[in-house]
Amino acid sequence: MQMKLCIEIYRRMEVDAFHILQLVCSQSFPRLFFEAPFDEGGFINRSYVGNKPSRVAHLLRNRQRTNDREHGGASDASPAHLIHIKGVDESRRFCQCHVSPLLGAIVLDFPFSKLCLWQLICSNKKELQEIAQKIVAPGKGILAADESTGSMAKRFTPIGVENTEENRRRYRQLLFTADQRIDSCIGGVIFFHETLYQKTDDGVPFSKLIKDRGIVVGIKVDKGVVPLAGTNGETTTQGLDGLSERCAQYKKDGADFAKWRCVLKISSTTPSELAIFENANVLARYASICQQNGIVPIVEPEILPDGDHDLQRCQYVTEKVLAAVYKALSDHHVYLEGTLLKPNMVTAGHSCTIKYGSEEIAMATVTALRRTVPPAVTGVTFLSGGQSEEEASMNLNSINNCPLAKPWALTFSYGRALQASALNAWKGQLSNEKAATEEFIKRAEANGKAALGKFECSGSGGAAGQSLYVENHAY
Repeated sequence: MQMKLCIEIYRRMEVDAFHILQLVCSQSFPRLFFEAPFDEGGFINRSYVGNKPSRVAHLLRNRQRTNDREHGGASDASPAHLIHIKGVDESRRFCQCHVSPLLGAIVLDFPFSKLCLWQLICSNKKELQEIAQKIVAPGKGILAADESTGSMAKRFTPIGVENTEENRRRYRQLLFTADQRIDSCIGGVIFFHETLYQKTDDGVPFSKLIKDRGIVVGIKVDKGVVPLAGTNGETTTQGLDGLSERCAQYKKDGADFAKWRCVLKISSTTPSELAIFENANVLARYASICQQNGIVPIVEPEILPDGDHDLQRCQYVTEKVLAAVYKALSDHHVYLEGTLLKPNMVTAGHSCTIKYGSEEIAMATVTALRRTVPPAVTGVTFLSGGQSEEEASMNLNSINNCPLAKPWALTFSYGRALQASALNAWKGQLSNEKAATEEFIKRAEANGKAALGKFECSGSGGAAGQSLYVENHAY
């Protein structure tokens, strides 16, 4: 049985928009036969364009009579389906469906401006969800190797390494070429723009090297934080201009997910409502653009550990921020199953005099997530937030062992907490590369176990136990 589709369009649409509509219909009605009213120039044939439903009714009646004749009388074929496009002002709802007795057709009313969402749902949804699930597969997390050139200078200076492009390439190479032991605990790697186009000594692009190992390639797409006018030193994140074009290019170049970091601070007056609202909407806009280009967005609203606030204050602020973020994501029609969240763990401020145990941190963190993050979200990949390598692993382990129900994958997206010991072992020396790689593998395996709730603290007092806190940390 074939159902036929007739389209009434109140405005001239170009081919791309019409293809979106065609895709929507083929996905919504799998057995649908689509008649494309194109003229030779690739535009909608004017004979299909009008402002009177009678034109559509006439076309539908003719098709129904044809069906009746083909079936030898009254046909039991389904009535034609009419996709009735109206302007944005016609309806604020995503989709309105009703049966028209006059036309004998199912009518779907939806705003023209939301066609891109239909395209996303129909074509990209499965791919986005599969990418997100692959990144946070059981026991796997993310290596955040997206430090900017300036941030790498801060990493290299203490170990006496000059911050050159070649040294940055050599350092990233020793991480990316670690043996197969990391394949079971690293699901994704976040690249900086420069790194995405660098190669190994053998001429293999880093992105290909990572993909060939079954690890997903990601890319940092924000352009850093800038002051938010009208606030007490708060910030927003820039980089939305040209983001769609950059995402399209990154997708072609092998990236399947992206990261965008917004930063908020806790004090007696912050975060302000303005800062929360602004950063939530920036994250939502970024996420929407990523998904339209087939890229899974990692949403990162980082609340810095600067200050002397206690655990309860951090939990309260975290809940307020995450609630605003998911409200904005809903407003922007972001497909949650095709996203990942990268939040801070709920911890006291670095200057707080009260020291909390990992179980208390875990309970506060999971409680905050349960109150704000929808179960549809595929995974939560925590940032380390200046914790020592050992602390970051121990707290992640406690979070996964928290007795509260947790509908998401809870894993890591660590930069410093995966690399600090490796950097200290490397010191820019070729002879130290093997030892540095072993340190990286050790931390990757520890966090892979923590993501499963199977990590056992070694009680290390060495480099792994040293705090990695940096005030007002920036990438």
